[in-house]
Amino acid sequence: MRIIIGNIVALIASFVMVYSGLVKVKKKIIYVQSIEILLYTISNAILGGITGVITNIVSLIRNILCYKDKLNIPLKLIITIVAITLSILFNNLGLIGLLPLISTVTYIWLIDLKNVINFKILMIFTLLLWTIYDFTIKSYTGTFFNMFTIITNIISMISIKKNKRG
Repeated sequence: MRIIIGNIVALIASFVMVYSGLVKVKKKIIYVQSIEILLYTISNAILGGITGVITNIVSLIRNILCYKDKLNIPLKLIITIVAITLSILFNNLGLIGLLPLISTVTYIWLIDLKNVINFKILMIFTLLLWTIYDFTIKSYTGTFFNMFTIITNIISMISIKKNKRG
């Protein structure tokens, strides 16, 4: 039953994630992503994905700071240390349990809100890591929609590039 409930919550989060892939305004992307992250945190908790819960909470804090233009180097460092420490302490899935950590740390240090294309490329990379993790914890709706969001981000990038040329 917990797998069904976890996947229902992941399904709702997934619809929000797909929508974020279609958004072209940087601040709105972060806002929508924050709602998605909160829902995925709940889903991960239900499905027993402890490092997913930890890194999603860290990601939510990062998004709030980023949205308020307060994400500076010292805060990035603190968030990174907290994410690494907690993920290593509570990891229950071996190397696969570290994928959310790798995704989150990569995102924290490479986020570039000045360039929407780079931002979307970063989203694609981190979603690939989450796809493997989600499949492992039986978040099948999360797995499917991660792939779907990767596709929508690619389509969005093509659209943005076409509009810049034409």
